[in-house]
Amino acid sequence: MDTIAGLFSFITTPVSWVIVQFHSIYGAIFGPDTGWAWGLSIVSLVILIRICLIPLFVKQIKSTRNMQALQPKMKAIQERYKNDKQRQSEEMMKLYKETGTNPLSSCLPILAQSPFFFALYHVLSKIASNDTIGVINESLLQSAQKAHIFGAPLAAKFTDSPEKVEALNASLTDVRIVTAIMIVMMSASQFYTQRQLMQKNVDLTVKTPYMQQQKMLMYIFPVIFAVMGINFPVGVLVYWLTTNVWTMGQQMFVINQNPTPGSKAQDHYLQRLLKGVTVHSEVRSRRKRNVVQAIVAKGPDRNENERRFITGLAKAGLAAQPDGTVVKSDVAVAEAEGGATPKRQQPKRQTKAKRQSGSAQQAAAKSPEDGDSVSKPSLQKDEPAGGTSQAGGSGGDAKSKPASGSARQQPKSGQRKGQQRPKHPSSKK
Repeated sequence: MDTIAGLFSFITTPVSWVIVQFHSIYGAIFGPDTGWAWGLSIVSLVILIRICLIPLFVKQIKSTRNMQALQPKMKAIQERYKNDKQRQSEEMMKLYKETGTNPLSSCLPILAQSPFFFALYHVLSKIASNDTIGVINESLLQSAQKAHIFGAPLAAKFTDSPEKVEALNASLTDVRIVTAIMIVMMSASQFYTQRQLMQKNVDLTVKTPYMQQQKMLMYIFPVIFAVMGINFPVGVLVYWLTTNVWTMGQQMFVINQNPTPGSKAQDHYLQRLLKGVTVHSEVRSRRKRNVVQAIVAKGPDRNENERRFITGLAKAGLAAQPDGTVVKSDVAVAEAEGGATPKRQQPKRQTKAKRQSGSAQQAAAKSPEDGDSVSKPSLQKDEPAGGTSQAGGSGGDAKSKPASGSARQQPKSGQRKGQQRPKHPSSKK
């Protein structure tokens, strides 16, 4: 570790100068030799560095958004080459190159602040060795050695010998308890930051190398820092714990205010937005209007969370507009309740037989020929052919003259009125 820290010795002077400037401010409040003065100086150094790294953080967010925008194409590549992992990786790398997306951009903030981390480690190691460095002169060196954080000297380590700890006016038990607690907190905050990113702010419907990278960081980084932490001075542990807490808070802000499309965080955000819009019947901020505008612009390409949001607006009688505002709409309510506006029902098409039967009945009702035609049908059965009718007529008369009134045969369903043409012998019945 000392060898690696020595590579960044060129930046130790700026780092030590920043710490001294903050120490002069906090020393006037808490006393120059207190752990609060030196500890808060290190915390302020972290905050200053992280503020300077905000542009890199914005770049990281944009790169993450580009990765999310590529999710459909990545999914298509996975489906197309699901049996050829090598070709799948080649197509993924080609897609990254064409779109200018870097999957490793999430590591940029860590890589950018590593020189400051090692420079601070180098400064604290020199303080523990009673050597001046940068702008820290003899008087500041003695003040830093007297500073204790919860009983542990600023330059003490978990692995220090009892003699070295006693030279710093502290006990080995206090040093190990404080450093162990800080190492656990440092690793836990690192793990939680990556875990909330994986569980809440990643679209889990698509498996990508980006997700594998984040999962690796979630499990490997806490273990690495836990192992390395036993060799970190207390001041460096304060630095790394502070930067982890900053990262965790920054990540929570991004997840709550600008979640990844398709993630659980987006679902929670849109549910909160839906509740606010339905209560006030309007979108009350420009940023939220931009969110609604982006959802409307997607059209049929909306994900499940966005479709639920639009449906929730419709159930509340509201419709999202292309400019991000909402208006009251009765049509939206009808569509949300299970269908569009009721359409005019067309009459059911009847068969030809029913149409002919109905037209025959209407013609008979409108133009009766005589009284018998409108009388009720007779209940008497027809006499068999060739027999004598009850009226006393001959068999020939019965065949030649049809019975009046009810005896007149009605056409069958689907049959023409009047005399029927005889069927051809070869035709089927």
